[in-house]
Amino acid sequence: MTWKAWCTLLLAAALAGCAATPRTSLPKAADDCAPDQAAPVFRLSPASLGKDLAVQQQLSVTTRGQTQRVDVLLEVDAAAVRLALVAMGQTAARLEWDGQKLSETRAPWLPAVVSGERILSDLQLAMWPEAAVRAALPPGWFLDTVAGGRVLRQATDPVVAVTYPSASRIEIDQRRDQYHLVVDTRGLP
Repeated sequence: MTWKAWCTLLLAAALAGCAATPRTSLPKAADDCAPDQAAPVFRLSPASLGKDLAVQQQLSVTTRGQTQRVDVLLEVDAAAVRLALVAMGQTAARLEWDGQKLSETRAPWLPAVVSGERILSDLQLAMWPEAAVRAALPPGWFLDTVAGGRVLRQATDPVVAVTYPSASRIEIDQRRDQYHLVVDTRGLP
């Protein structure tokens, strides 16, 4: 299996997210996921970040004992969140979220199951202010502040743990989806 095929297969498995089928409509708030399903998908307003941001990130996805890396270029201003996913030096996907509409352009070789909106959602869960995340939670979901991070839970069940080991590193443990995401950021303001 080629490196590109392996990378896309692993990303597909790790980032499939809550839905088993593609979504055509994208509500503004987090989706309601059935009990014992994956975490809600966040679509927080770009302005709710509270600042402009332009960073390069390396995402390391670990699932089933295998780790793969992909680069992300992330830009946020009050009008939009723009994200480019780069694998093996090629643009795999481009996303733009203006708070109303999510536009995604994908490379033909990127499997349909790879969810750009799940990547955006994970980044928003970890990087947006807690108040903005809490305001978007569906009923029965809670965001707890813990030492060095935050925990998203459904009722009493922890679903996602976010930790901040350093100013430039975020770790996201998606327990139900069974993947671990490490976000290393370069170009912090």
